[in-house]
Formats: sequence, C-alpha cells, structure tokens
Amino acid sequence: MQPLKNTFSAVDYPNLLIGLSAPDDAAVYQVDEQQAIISTTDFFPPVVDDPYHFGAIAAANALSDVYAMGGKPLMAINLVAYPDGLDLSILTDILRGGADKVKEAGAVIGGGHTVTDKEPKYGLAVTGEVHPERIFRKEGAKVGDVLILTKPLGIGTITTAIKRGQAEQTHIDSAIAGMAHLNKTASEVFQQYSDVVHAVTDITGYSLLGHGHEMAHLSHVDFEIGFDDLQWYDGSFQYVQADIFPGGMHRNRDYFQQWVTIPDAMPSWKEYLLYDPQTSGGLLASVTPDSADEILAKLIDSGEQASIIGIVKNGDGKLHLR
Repeated sequence: MQPLKNTFSAVDYPNLLIGLSAPDDAAVYQVDEQQAIISTTDFFPPVVDDPYHFGAIAAANALSDVYAMGGKPLMAINLVAYPDGLDLSILTDILRGGADKVKEAGAVIGGGHTVTDKEPKYGLAVTGEVHPERIFRKEGAKVGDVLILTKPLGIGTITTAIKRGQAEQTHIDSAIAGMAHLNKTASEVFQQYSDVVHAVTDITGYSLLGHGHEMAHLSHVDFEIGFDDLQWYDGSFQYVQADIFPGGMHRNRDYFQQWVTIPDAMPSWKEYLLYDPQTSGGLLASVTPDSADEILAKLIDSGEQASIIGIVKNGDGKLHLR
C-alpha cells in the first residue's frame, strides 16, 4: 500500500507548511502572508469517572496541539462515540464539560458527529490560526538551550489507580485540575519570547521520554534531564510503587528505551514513571539559556506549574537521565 506522504507529496502542496512529511503536533496550512490555519484532532475513552470532567479533559487535550504550535484556537467540532442504551444525561454532561473548556479557550463549537460504540469516547477536531512566521515546531532545539516543562507528570499511573478504584480523592482532584488546565497561558508566554523559544511540543501519550526523543531527534541533539528537577502529581510515586501503571507505559518503554540512558542506581519505579503516558500534559520548550530564568518566572507568575528540567547537548536524538 502506498504511504499517504507519497500520495500527497509536499512539492505538490506548498501551502501545507506542516503535514505528513515531518512529524509534528498538528497540520498547518498557509492561507496568505499573515495567516496560517492549524488543524488537529484527538479523542479517547473516559480517564475519570465524572462525565463533566471527562469532557473538559478531552477538550483541553485536543486544544493542546494548537497551543503547542503557538496558535490560537478558533473553532472545534465534537467527536462522539456513545453506547446505545446509556443514559443520555451522561452524554449531556460530557458535552457540557467540553463546551465550557472550548469557551474558556476563546473558541466556539460549530457542530459535531456521533456514532454508536460499545464504549464512550469523546474529543474534538480543532481549527486554529497562527502567523506563518511564528509557528512553534517540534524541531529546532539548539545545543546549550534549557528545557522547560509547564505541568507535573504522573497522570497515567493516577488514572490507572482511578480505574482500579484505588485512588485517593485528593489525588483524583489534583489530577483532574491538572488535566483540565489549558496550555493557553503557557503558550502565550512562550509566544511573547518567540525569538528565543526554539522548539515546543506537548507531552501526551508517548510520555516525557517519548516526546522528548521526538524533539531531540528532529533537532539532531541530545537532551539531559534531571529526575529530581521534574514535578509530579501527588500520588504518582505511591501508585507506581504499588505496581499501578498503565499498559502504555510498557509500550513506551519497549520502544523508546533504545534512545535513553538511565543511571544504574535509578530504581525501576522511577524509570517506569518516565515512560508514563500523559493525558493533557504540559508544554515542553527548548529556550535560549540567557532567557530561561525570565521565561520560567513569567510562567510561574502566570499560574503555571513550570520548571526547568534539563539542557540540550550535542548528539543525535538520545536522552540522558541524571
């Protein structure tokens, strides 16, 4: 079967600035010299029990790719899979959670599509806009840059504990608040420093190390990341040490560990957390060292749980943990 990127050659579609030719967080199509359109989609089954919060989290997750590209969301289309016979009030709450989050983003829902499925699923197809010369790319990290991450990690192990009925309510509440938090403000801060922000991506299902490898590989550099510099959601250490983690952790580790070096003394539960799949995670940015402290302070003053987690070194796509 012929790959799609051969069917839609980049040479034949010059206005498609970002598409199948190179992996990134969303597709970008240039309309004119001042405007490009961002297009992205994401949807998944419930990660929490409350329908409203599930809708808000799924919407925040779908909107995140627009923010990772440095864009502004304009419009969203609901994507729904819903079982026959399940109380429609649950669907109402899911859609209400998504709608409130889209409204918070300054965008509008223009419609949607629903299909019957055995398990509920919800998400959005999102359209955004960005100036063609101010697009954040997954590639572009430079040697000497500092790495900033704008949200804590550990969501996967907490949502797995929720599914097993073993999560503490305080941990559930903080995880919900984190997942539902838009990357809007973080993206806007990075846009204010766009001349010194060299690469950006959001951390989702492939984990910090998976998405970090993608950025490092595309940028032809290595990342050095300090475990003790990372922030974690309350409960994540507790659950992973109790062998509560999602199956996606093993899939991430099996694939990405070939590009990762971890200290011999690091316990296995810490390694597992580094491969933990995230839902609606934060933005990872590679920024010039001279501006890193100022950008971090601006993020924190704006209410983001941001931290400096590492540096960029010469290399070819590997991640070195310390």
